[in-house]
Amino acid sequence: MYFTDRGIEELEKRRGEEEITFEWLAEQLRTFVDLNPDFEVPVERLATWLARLDDEDDDV
Repeated sequence: MYFTDRGIEELEKRRGEEEITFEWLAEQLRTFVDLNPDFEVPVERLATWLARLDDEDDDV
């Protein structure tokens, strides 16, 4: 198990029943980066990856 899995599991356990919009998620990511500028690049990569999940040209 990766260290990050613990945070993901906590997120799922605490908020897994909630429904959110991508607009809400984007705002939370912006706020997080504003408070933690050192994480700007990883958050940007995650957001880009999520945005492009359905792109057929990107084989992951």
